[in-house]
Amino acid sequence: MRARWLSGVSVVLLSFCAAADDGHGNRNINNGNGSFQSSVVGSMPGAAIGGVSSGGAPWVVNRGEASLRSDGHIRVEVQGLLIGVGGPANLVGTTGPVAMVGATLVCGGSGGTPVPVPDTDLTPSPLSSSGNAEINQVVTIPPVCFGPAVLVRIFNSSAPLGLQLGAFIAVTGIAQNQNQNSHDN
Repeated sequence: MRARWLSGVSVVLLSFCAAADDGHGNRNINNGNGSFQSSVVGSMPGAAIGGVSSGGAPWVVNRGEASLRSDGHIRVEVQGLLIGVGGPANLVGTTGPVAMVGATLVCGGSGGTPVPVPDTDLTPSPLSSSGNAEINQVVTIPPVCFGPAVLVRIFNSSAPLGLQLGAFIAVTGIAQNQNQNSHDN
């Protein structure tokens, strides 16, 4: 019972954090036009959101923004998405073996469910060696998407269909560390 209560509190807090600040000084997720906007932060090993695990190394984002429109269009732009301190020493400050990324929408906060996208409709993006990418993905949003989270996931084009999206390495959210995600507003 206590675990279920804590899980519920986590979802509420995650939703509040997403609603509290989208990285541009806006203080709501609707913005009057049925859209969701948020900053993007790097992931830490050992996390899971919507049943999707984070990568095995910490990742940092110099700049990142994600938006979701009511028509299902997801747009993610990241700059400086790189392996952070705590990762393999020879890969810190690089993208390591990651060359492509894709986006997944999770409804229901950290314990929610990823919104399915047919394999033939995935639109991955190259991740430059400096960690820059722009992802445009279209999903079919359910009638209600409480606590939306957009995951930036490793994309492996040589994997079989259905297995091309891997661990997430960045996600919508807020980071206290200014080096993690800085904006010039």
